[in-house]
Amino acid sequence: MKLRIVGLGLAAAGAIALGGVALAQNVPEKFVVSGKNAEKIQDFGTINLATAERIAEVCEQAATTQGVQISIMVLDHAGNHVYMDRMDGQGYLNIITADMKARTALMLRSPSKNLMNSAIEDPTRELQYIQLGEFANSGGLPIAVNHQLIGAVGVGGSAPRVPVWSDEICAHKALVEVIGPSVPPLVQDLPPRQNPNPGNAPVPRFVSGTPPKSSLPAEFVVGGKGAGNVLDGNQISLAAAKKIGRVCRDWAASKGGTMSLYVIDNAGEFVHMERMDGQVYNNIRTALLKAQTSLKTRQPTSIAAAQIKNNPNGTARLTTYFNLFTNSGGIPIVVDGQMIGAVGVGGGAGGGDENCAIEGLKATFGEHVTLPVYPAAAKGDRAG
Repeated sequence: MKLRIVGLGLAAAGAIALGGVALAQNVPEKFVVSGKNAEKIQDFGTINLATAERIAEVCEQAATTQGVQISIMVLDHAGNHVYMDRMDGQGYLNIITADMKARTALMLRSPSKNLMNSAIEDPTRELQYIQLGEFANSGGLPIAVNHQLIGAVGVGGSAPRVPVWSDEICAHKALVEVIGPSVPPLVQDLPPRQNPNPGNAPVPRFVSGTPPKSSLPAEFVVGGKGAGNVLDGNQISLAAAKKIGRVCRDWAASKGGTMSLYVIDNAGEFVHMERMDGQVYNNIRTALLKAQTSLKTRQPTSIAAAQIKNNPNGTARLTTYFNLFTNSGGIPIVVDGQMIGAVGVGGGAGGGDENCAIEGLKATFGEHVTLPVYPAAAKGDRAG
């Protein structure tokens, strides 16, 4: 009898698995990870890099037309980062809220504005949402194709001018253009609730009268109004960060591999992220940890990786006391002697994570960039 029950259980599991594949096959391959990459991650229904990148591009183009900047985050249906951009001049709150909105839409399987409207109708509800890790603000939308959830998008950073413009409108326009007319219409916007007990405390202004300056070429760093917004003329620009990612991606593909990549600015905030199809959580997470470690140490992570190989006694101290991730693949982005950010690559990249990062840095900054230099091997150390 026990064997019979187990057999029935396996049959049921098989039916569920087949049902899942059949459901995933309702989504056109152009939107989701497919083929060998899908087999590798055992998932035929999660958004692919090409779709996530296109959504971000369309939203950024719309923002540019409106004369505003946005931050955009695209998650897969497991909540992993797939693609992210921070337009020049965006700061911490803009970036983190884009991620929070996307995660809220993913958890709810509905627009994050539903929570915002609910909190407007009854402000006491927001405490519960906070306890659940949900963000009651508009700008997060689920990404579904043929009733199959494949991911979520969150947009933050721009002031709303409904019905002409808002973070949510930006995300929705992008989904309609990329996914098609099956994208549901936006839910109603409720007027904000008035504060019954407004205060009259004076609010100070904090604006520098002198725009930040940089000695670096304009294409490498945030400049103009954007630099003024963040009070920093030495943050890596989105254009430079995206070029690093694109070159590294192409290099990994040429080696028959895939990679995950983060570029962060000199304050440690996200500027650009991409995850090639077939990458899993460990690849994504290690790329971020490498970028963060190289920023904190002002050194490539390959230095600590080599030092630990030479003397493993330091492993516990580096990783526990200093919270460093000591695998190679993270490099501070130092241009003409000025650190403007950091890059981290994970997943192997077909020919080595650090090598992939180096290719991106060389193509973007040329002779301006500082790269790891390895000593020539002694005669006795050479193979053969």
